Amino acid sequence: MAEPLPLDILFEDPDLIIINKPADLVVHPAAGHSSGTLVHGILYHCPDLEGIGMEKRPGIVHRLDKDTSGILLVAKNGRAHQELSRQFKTRSIQKHYLALVAGSPKSMQGRIDKPVGRHPVERKKMSTRSKRGREALTLWRVRERFTAATLLDVELKTGRTHQIRVHCQDMGFPIVGDSIYGWKGAFKKIAAGNTLLQAAFKNVKRQMLHAYRLGFNHPVDGRPLSFEAPLPADMAMLLDQLRSFK
Repeated sequence: MAEPLPLDILFEDPDLIIINKPADLVVHPAAGHSSGTLVHGILYHCPDLEGIGMEKRPGIVHRLDKDTSGILLVAKNGRAHQELSRQFKTRSIQKHYLALVAGSPKSMQGRIDKPVGRHPVERKKMSTRSKRGREALTLWRVRERFTAATLLDVELKTGRTHQIRVHCQDMGFPIVGDSIYGWKGAFKKIAAGNTLLQAAFKNVKRQMLHAYRLGFNHPVDGRPLSFEAPLPADMAMLLDQLRSFK
């Protein structure tokens, strides 16, 4: 059922919509989320979208985790859906994220090439130690360093579930606020005895991960397109706090 939900639309034409998804918004209906998802809002905005793609994911060609903010691309017709899906499958779409991680990598850039699959014990988690992991490649570079944290520009070359979160934890620098993938232990370590850091991180309610740039070819006329989503308020505020500690 369509629902009148507020949508932050960055771009729209007859073939696609670019949305800046806020954190705490589920993309499509799933167990425990039968209403109030991004799909419900899109169906209200575009009633003709129903039937494009899977029944519960009309128009959706990729996902963002509930608590990850940023750019989401939605197809408005079958032709666009097919072509955009092809671009994702062939990895020709450029996907860049900003990730604030705990700690400070020694290098200025790097790559993580480790398969990601279902965690062998905790089935709701993903892991690089899965026996059935699928190829996953993440490129990263340092954008800004802070006391006890680093802002990374991350490029996804594949699109596995929780890929950035798992890969950041695996290299020893979990994403700030990501309680599922290592943040709790990292917080105790990096903020120990530092009341300023403790105060800054105290109000973090979600992983500090933002899909800020998406580049692709228009699914109908083929022209190259690139879009950026501004930082959400919670992430921008935290970065400003960390800058004041330098």
